[in-house]
Amino acid sequence: MEKKSARILWFAQIGIEDVPLVGGKNASLGEMYRHLVPKGVNIPNGFTVTSIAYKQFIEEAGLRPKIEAELKNLNVKDIEQLAQKGSKIRALIRQAEFPSSLKTEIGEAYKRLCKDYGPNTDVAVRSSATAEDLPDASFAGQQETYLNIRGEHDLLEACKKCFASLFTNRAIVYRAEKGFGQLAVYLSIGVQKMVRSDKACSGVMFSIDTETGFKDAVLISASYGLGENIVQGAVNPDEYIVFKPTLSKGFKPIISKKLGEKAIRMVYTHEGNRPTKNIEVNQSDRDKFALNNEEILTLAKWGVIIEEHYSKKAGKFRPMDMEWAKDGITGKLFIVQARPETVQSIKDHQVMEKYILKRQGKVIEEKFDASFFSSRTKILDIVEHPNKTRYPNQKIFMQNTQEEFLLCRNRSEIL
Repeated sequence: MEKKSARILWFAQIGIEDVPLVGGKNASLGEMYRHLVPKGVNIPNGFTVTSIAYKQFIEEAGLRPKIEAELKNLNVKDIEQLAQKGSKIRALIRQAEFPSSLKTEIGEAYKRLCKDYGPNTDVAVRSSATAEDLPDASFAGQQETYLNIRGEHDLLEACKKCFASLFTNRAIVYRAEKGFGQLAVYLSIGVQKMVRSDKACSGVMFSIDTETGFKDAVLISASYGLGENIVQGAVNPDEYIVFKPTLSKGFKPIISKKLGEKAIRMVYTHEGNRPTKNIEVNQSDRDKFALNNEEILTLAKWGVIIEEHYSKKAGKFRPMDMEWAKDGITGKLFIVQARPETVQSIKDHQVMEKYILKRQGKVIEEKFDASFFSSRTKILDIVEHPNKTRYPNQKIFMQNTQEEFLLCRNRSEIL
C-alpha cells in the first residue's frame, strides 16, 4: 500500500513533510525518530493512525452530514450554543462504530508494538491534528491525550475519544478564529510506548526564553510523575535555565535553578475506569530538585540538537517547544514531543510596544500552562457579564503573553 493511502504508519516511515497525513505532532515524532535517534536523542517508538483512517471513519459511519448539520449557523461567540453543539458532535463520534478493517489494522499494529516492549504493553494515545503545531498557529493541547492504555479494546476506545476531541469547544473556536474550515482539519492519532515517568519525573523544555525571546537560553521545567499535570498547569514545577553558547563548548552552564512546590504527581491506577490518578508528593521529595545537573545538561543538549535540526529544515531560526520524560524503571530520559514555539518566535523584535494599565486588578492566582500559552498566565480579575440575564455565571478575564484576553465562564474551564 502506498504511503499516501495508508491507515497505519510507523514513526520510522514518516517525517515533517507528512503533516497532512499524520498531523504535526506525529510528523515531528517521526522526524525525530528517523533523524535524531542516531544523534543520541532518545525517542520511544510507536505508530500512527493516519488522517486517511479518520476520513474513512467519518464517511463510512455517516457522520459528515450530521456534523455539518450541527455546525450550520454556529455562532462561536455564543458560549451556550457552542457548548451544546460541541457536546452533541463529540457524542455522535464516540457512539459510532469503526470499520472492521480499521479495527483489525490498529490491533495488528498494537500486537507488533507488544512484541518489542512486552505483552499488553502500556501506550500513550495522543491526538495529532493536520493543522497542528504550525509555526504561526499552535493547536497544541486542544485535542485529547490518554495515558496508560493497555489492550486492544481500550486502545480502540481511546482512539475514538481522540477523534471526538477534534470538536472540543476550544478547538472549534480556535479554528474559526484562525480561518480553518471546521471539516477541513483532520485528525491522526499517535500510539507511543509509555515512558514510566510516573515513577520518576517529566516536564517541558523551550529552546528560547519564552518571557523575553532571548535566543541563547534553554528553559526546562520538571515535576514528579506523568507529564499531564505540568502541561495543564496543575503543578508548580522546578525551573532550570541553561546558557546555550557555552554548553556547545563543553562547559556546564546551568545559570539558574528554581525549586518548585511539586505538590502532586500523576501515577498509574486501576481504580474504576481511570488509567491515572494524582497523589500527594511527600515533603522530602518536594524539597529537592526532580533532576540532577547531568540530566539537566543532557536535556539542554538535546534541546539544542532538536532546534538546530528544525532550523536547518526551515531555512531559518526555529525555536522549539518540547516535552520530555524520565523512565523511573530504566533511569533513561526521553523526548516525547516537539513543536515550534509560537509566541516569541513570531514576534517582530524590531518593534517596541507600550501598554498603559488603566487600573490595577488583584492577582488571584498564577499557573504555568505550557500547552495553552507556552508561558506564565495571570488571572487578573473576576467580573460579571453586563448581560446578567443571559450570562448569569461569573466570568474570568485572563491575560496571556500574547496580549490577548480570553473570557471564560468559570475557573474550571482554564485551571
